[in-house]
Amino acid sequence: MKAAHKLLFVLCPMLVLGFIYYSSGKLHLYVWGQKPQPVVEGPVSVGRIVGSGTASLQRVHSGQHENPSRPVFDMQGFLLNLDTKLPPELVYKYGNLSEGACKPGYAAAKMSAIYPKFTKPASMFLDRNFKRLSKVTNYLPPFGFKTQERIIDVILTATKNYGLGPDLDSLSCKRCIIVGNGGILSNKSLGSCIDEYDVVIRLNEAPVSGYTRDVGTKTTLRITYPEGSIQKPERYEKDSLFVFSAFKPLDFKWLRQMVFKEKLQGTEGFWKSVAYSVPRQPSEIRILNPYFIQEAAFQFIGLPQNNGLMGKGTQEIGLEKVDKCH
Repeated sequence: MKAAHKLLFVLCPMLVLGFIYYSSGKLHLYVWGQKPQPVVEGPVSVGRIVGSGTASLQRVHSGQHENPSRPVFDMQGFLLNLDTKLPPELVYKYGNLSEGACKPGYAAAKMSAIYPKFTKPASMFLDRNFKRLSKVTNYLPPFGFKTQERIIDVILTATKNYGLGPDLDSLSCKRCIIVGNGGILSNKSLGSCIDEYDVVIRLNEAPVSGYTRDVGTKTTLRITYPEGSIQKPERYEKDSLFVFSAFKPLDFKWLRQMVFKEKLQGTEGFWKSVAYSVPRQPSEIRILNPYFIQEAAFQFIGLPQNNGLMGKGTQEIGLEKVDKCH
């Protein structure tokens, strides 16, 4: 497998989490030179994303002085001249709520102010009605589930659960936090703060044991894919959901074997070793809606769609056309 493809497999889960974070309402965008501010969130609301590395954006200048009262957007449509003032409608609706309160609908409203093209995302996990999801029906993994409908249906029949669980699903407002895998949390003693959130999302093999003072003890969701999943059963948390994110058709075959506790076969298609078992009951396994990967890749990152084929950049496609001409 080409190095570029391996890099995509490593980065895509983080892009997905970033998209979920933006979609749920990131209140303060640090990449534009702002100092981080306390974040309070809403609906299924992501409160913060921590432990990822530092990101940077290059601002496009028109060569003219910018009008501070006129909105300026980047190439993906995000508001660049973001200040700390809330839109009047948000001030009216949420101004009387105490700091730290969960605010239903606030995250989506704030996200719409930051990203006018924002539309409320689909459900986070696939359920038995997944074939009705028109945006992802005609795309191959990772941007859809084309050719995998039958195996997904079999898996969902076994898992039977498609939400966060009765306790969390019953909450009208959820405060969520995404804990990234960077070393920035080291010696920050933020563990107790992280554990205060309703939903704590972790990625791939990010360790918890031995680092609880800095990263917390709570894990609600662990989003991963075959090559990124924890390989030692004893390292799994007791109460977390295993959220599967597919990047290729073979990944669904692996998941089926994990769900039905079958002997792992056909590992030659993976770019590194994968787990031979996942110590989770079928009811504790979810499939991430590929809508999020599709939106993160095409809308937020701006990758070329290339008919939904992953790993084929414009340069590679151009070379293939040249080869065919010869």
